[in-house]
Amino acid sequence: MSLSKPPVPDIEHDAAASRFQTLVDGQRAVLDYELDGGVMVITHTGVPEAIGGRGIAAALTRFALEHARVAGWKVIPACAYAATFMQRHGEYADLLG
Repeated sequence: MSLSKPPVPDIEHDAAASRFQTLVDGQRAVLDYELDGGVMVITHTGVPEAIGGRGIAAALTRFALEHARVAGWKVIPACAYAATFMQRHGEYADLLG
């Protein structure tokens, strides 16, 4: 018997607000960033406690990093969660700015 991973939530990029976000069970989870030239500084990753533990922060971070890669941006993980995520996922090391 294998355990299936929960589906990755639909994530949207709100460029005007410098935010990646998703809505799960009526709760909004976010990853905020600032864009400085070609560098995305991840400033905050927030997932409400009610929907925590489902891998939502990881999904948001992965989505943001993939977006940065496609856009040709470097990334500075200024929030603790994003910094830890990038340390644990060496496939994103090339993005560090």
